[in-house]
Amino acid sequence: MLGRERAKEVLERALTLSEADQTEAVLMAEDSYLTRFANSEIHQNVAERNGTLFVRVAFGKKVGHSSTNLLNDEGIALVVERAAEIASLQRENPDFTSLPGAKPIKDVPIYVPETASVTPEMRAAAAGTIIERARKSGLDAFGAVTSGVAELGVANSLGVFAYAQGTDAGCNVVVMGDTNSGYAQQASRDFRKLDFDAIGARAVEKAEASRDPIELEAGEGAAVLEPRAVADMIMFLAFLGFGALSVQEERSFMCGKFGQKIVGENISIWDDGLDERGFAIGFDFEGVPKQRVDFITDGVASAVAYDSLTAGKEGKESTGHALIAPNPYGPIPISPVMGTGDSTIEEMIADTKRGIYVTRFHYTNTVEPMRAVITGMTRDGTFLIEDGKITKPLKNLRFTESVLSALSCVTHISKEAVLVWDGAGYGPRFPTGIIAPAIRVEKFNFSGVTQF
Repeated sequence: MLGRERAKEVLERALTLSEADQTEAVLMAEDSYLTRFANSEIHQNVAERNGTLFVRVAFGKKVGHSSTNLLNDEGIALVVERAAEIASLQRENPDFTSLPGAKPIKDVPIYVPETASVTPEMRAAAAGTIIERARKSGLDAFGAVTSGVAELGVANSLGVFAYAQGTDAGCNVVVMGDTNSGYAQQASRDFRKLDFDAIGARAVEKAEASRDPIELEAGEGAAVLEPRAVADMIMFLAFLGFGALSVQEERSFMCGKFGQKIVGENISIWDDGLDERGFAIGFDFEGVPKQRVDFITDGVASAVAYDSLTAGKEGKESTGHALIAPNPYGPIPISPVMGTGDSTIEEMIADTKRGIYVTRFHYTNTVEPMRAVITGMTRDGTFLIEDGKITKPLKNLRFTESVLSALSCVTHISKEAVLVWDGAGYGPRFPTGIIAPAIRVEKFNFSGVTQF
């Protein structure tokens, strides 16, 4: 890893070389490790060390961006030069007012040495624990174990300097048979907190219960949704409507609804980048301190997240939700939390005369943003509930539902919420996740059936 001093040196070098009115430099670096397995055999064991410098320059209201992973003097000079050249070719951005100024940032402990020192043998042993669980049940295991260290540094010509180095580790697994599958995942900044035997046992349990599923006719009815499925719904709310740009562009379901009830009174959703149950970090990609933002409080639409660009447009301050510039999405909450209730999953099932139990959703996409309508498939453990008991495994179903409508008829919310991890992605290492409970929904629209 680069370390704080080297990161600061790279960032300050970029600022010094720039002749722009305002300049921002963002540095992301990582030591990333992945052990992937399929058909109950490890088939990939990879390591990556990389660092990328992103530069944003502003000449008045003309803004340019460029990036490089060449972090020597020549590379830094070239990326600053390219950003300036791009800015010279741009039209003025009427929404750009200024980069943010410096503010105090809370120090969040996110580095665990034991995670940074995880070896390939340790990841292989973790995968082996899961694979052995699957083999004993005549099933095949597919998945990945990842660990690593990531650095984020931000500096600008107005005095901002922010730096954090954090670790993370995670595992997701699908266990499959001829007609059945099961899923489980865990993630943490501390590798030691991952229970690989429990991950394997959970996935195998779901797969064994899913053998020889039956087909169920599509329709609307009660549903019990595990946290993974709930997190999918929250993620789409965050992406579609919890950012200020979506409201300013009048494409958010929050438009014209502030102060009004949009979901059930038992629903509260917020974003808290300092919540250490998730992947906490003290600042965003502009070096602005993270603030808690309450999007929905007791069912009422209350606020959205801002970065400096959207905040400047309204004469407000950023809430610390900027992504790396440029991006077409505007500020996006990356640490959403849904409030808990007082139920257990067992109670949700017991209180259901007839319904469907869902482990998770798959391949979910947007249908109608203004009503937060999404569609996708159930996956890796879908079951029929009859007379308060899970009775039969089901072939997967397609759903098409407004998240707002579903959250307007939630009868039960679990006492506990868990971190649902986004998984090992293909971009720079920067872990995110959603803290979500399980819920029981009285009416949920299953719009189609499958043959598997």
